[in-house]
Parts: sequence; C-alpha cells; structure tokens
Amino acid sequence: QVQLIESGGGLVQAGGSLRLSCTASGLIFSRFPLGWFRQPPGKEREFVAGISTYGYNTYYLESLKGRFAISRDDAKNTVYLEMNSLTPDDTAIYFCATARFPGARRPEDYRNWGQGTQVTVSS
Repeated sequence: QVQLIESGGGLVQAGGSLRLSCTASGLIFSRFPLGWFRQPPGKEREFVAGISTYGYNTYYLESLKGRFAISRDDAKNTVYLEMNSLTPDDTAIYFCATARFPGARRPEDYRNWGQGTQVTVSS
C-alpha cells in the first residue's frame, strides 16, 4: 500500500520560514517524479513545485520562484519543500504526490496524494 505522509506545517509569522517533509512508503521512491501542491481556504488546489527523478530538474509556480525550494533524499524516501519569506497568502493545506511524468503541473497528472499539512501564516 502506497502512503505519502506530509509533516512540518504549523503557525508562523509573516516573514518566517518552514520546511515541509513528505515521506513515502510502499513504492520505489527513486523512480517517481514528485510534487507539492497547496489548497488555500475556499480555493482550488494549485501546483507549487515539482522535482524529477534523482533531482535533476526542479520546477515551480512562477510566482514562488526564489522563495520556495523543493528537494529530495531518495535514501530517506522523502521530498522536502523549503518555504521562506512567508506571507499570509501562503496559508493553505500543502500536499505532496507522485507525478505521472516530470514537469507535470496539473493535479490530474498526480497520484498517491498525502493527507496534507496545514500551514498558517499570521500577519
């Protein structure tokens, strides 16, 4: 059974940083491109960042470039999302998932979603 479990969310003040983790089990982790999405309150889920196998390539929602960084550690079956200079607009539930192909940005191109971790940024 494939499981992805996110952690690291919480309450942070504007300007602060958080690092989210997503640890997987039940799959050969290194074979999968991965991604992070977020869903703000009352809004649709949106792509945040993705990473190819072996971490060769990373890609981001354009507006988040320079503030967010995705990375992976295949030895730990874990993908990370480093988030800096957070603003209240970053408040959302953050999800990780496996991608059907590198560069995927649509939710329908992802599988094996985790349950999400809440990030709340106070002003």
